[in-house]
Amino acid sequence: MTALSERPAASSARLSTRLRSRIGAYVGLTKPRIIELLLVTTVPAMMLAARGWPSLPLLLWTLLGGTLAAGAANVFNCYFDRDIDRLMERTQKRPLVTGQVSPRAALVFGVVLTVTSIVLLALTTTPLAAALAAAAIFYYAVLYTMVFKRHTRRSTEWGGVPGAAPVLIGWAAVTGSLDWPAVVVFGVVFCWQMPHFWALALRFKDDYARADVPMLPVVTSALSVGRQTVAWAWVTVAVSLSLWPVAEDYGIGPGYTIAAALLGGWFIVESHRLLRRIAGGGDTRPMQLFHVSISYLALLMVAIVVDAIV
Repeated sequence: MTALSERPAASSARLSTRLRSRIGAYVGLTKPRIIELLLVTTVPAMMLAARGWPSLPLLLWTLLGGTLAAGAANVFNCYFDRDIDRLMERTQKRPLVTGQVSPRAALVFGVVLTVTSIVLLALTTTPLAAALAAAAIFYYAVLYTMVFKRHTRRSTEWGGVPGAAPVLIGWAAVTGSLDWPAVVVFGVVFCWQMPHFWALALRFKDDYARADVPMLPVVTSALSVGRQTVAWAWVTVAVSLSLWPVAEDYGIGPGYTIAAALLGGWFIVESHRLLRRIAGGGDTRPMQLFHVSISYLALLMVAIVVDAIV
């Protein structure tokens, strides 16, 4: 009797394990770590637009719709890039490469996420927010993944547009329109992506070369990448400091500007350190700048939130 009773329990445990693995594979297609970073920029944009806290339902619906939209774009990216992902060590464990999810299932999943996110945003926020989300999905899934990433060294710059789109979506969800403060914060996130991603691309240069992806570190010297990284870090900080003049009516003042200057100084110094390490010919440690860039953006968004509340 004991052995017979253990069999259903063991079968149930195996079924539960397979179900968790399957769910985890689908979640993995959405690249949740990237989504977290995108949402970090949505909330400050909404708070700035609302001059404080937006209503809780609007905040939650926007974050849910934005999460689904970003997830849809990432699923399509995994679908179209599955040939490249097989060749890159960094991406060889993605669900479409390992066979945990079939290409057809991934494509259907992406379509379902796309439709759900657009309808949800249209019904709970504003038509403009839904339209911007739809445009961002198309841009990232088709223009960036299928065209720019495979054919130009400037794919990171082109890809920066959908990467910064959550700022515009969050602002539009609150106001139903766009204004200069949203454009400036969009500009900050757009410019920030070059130092951020090129640091990562330097670390995985051989992976991209193996897959024949013409990322900037693959097609030009590390010294050139380092110089361009420094230039974009300076531009990022300059754009961030321009928020006070255009967003003073929205609560942005000297508190934010001081924080932006201090954080920007840290970001610029770290980019120059990377350039010096590259010029020195030793261990470049590009991931050091990569991690600093994440902290820089997160803290800058916190500074926006604090000024919007205070």
